[in-house]
Amino acid sequence: MPQLEVAGAALTYDDEGPRDGDGVPLVFVHGWTANRHRWDHQVAHFSAKRRVVRLDLRGHGESGGAGVRTIEELARDVLAVLDHLKIERFVLVGHSMGGMISQTIALSHPERVERMVLVNSIGRMTYSRGRGLLMAASARVPFKLFVAANIQRAFAPGYPREEIREYVRASAATPREVVMTLYGAMRAFDVLDRLGEIRTPTLLVHGYYDIQLPVSQMLRMAKAYPDAEVRILDAGHELPVEKPAELTATLDRFLTGTRA
Repeated sequence: MPQLEVAGAALTYDDEGPRDGDGVPLVFVHGWTANRHRWDHQVAHFSAKRRVVRLDLRGHGESGGAGVRTIEELARDVLAVLDHLKIERFVLVGHSMGGMISQTIALSHPERVERMVLVNSIGRMTYSRGRGLLMAASARVPFKLFVAANIQRAFAPGYPREEIREYVRASAATPREVVMTLYGAMRAFDVLDRLGEIRTPTLLVHGYYDIQLPVSQMLRMAKAYPDAEVRILDAGHELPVEKPAELTATLDRFLTGTRA
């Protein structure tokens, strides 16, 4: 379990797969209150044939550190790990807040991003009314109850309750200060008017039942991209674990340039 000290945080990361494998390395970036294991299915598949890197963002999973106030600071963490591993060019795959981090990197270092995949992510943070009410109530309810409500609504109807409870427990392990500070960072995130600058081939994958970041917001973002493909799958906001095989197959087709 390697770690790298970056700006006061010990960042835990995995670096797997053959160094001389197919294509540039894949870099997986998880979302808010999650951890690097959201990508277990995808990493197991792709690390058989190419180099794959994933990390726990600061304050999440097995990484230390306090919350930060901007998405740019998280992007610098990701780049610090890649610089440490001497990875100059890569494919970014970001889920939710991880997609915000990915877009930030693509805008600041376009020469390093060969392709990009945004999973259940958007270019401007706009909450639904229900999400806004939930966040407004966050200061008045026990933290674990707030986390449980937030995670439960992230999954599509019918997803197994026992599995949801496991993700609730994992998310509740994220310190409250980290969760709420990064909420502010996401609220401030807005690159929608700059997306036309991103010439990197991009795949936008979204869950049809995502009520955290609705499909309509993603489609608005898609129109701004000069070179983007869109795929909508039968899932909620947690696509990497709700439909792991379908997401992996979708990524595979995008990376190899084949169509469904």
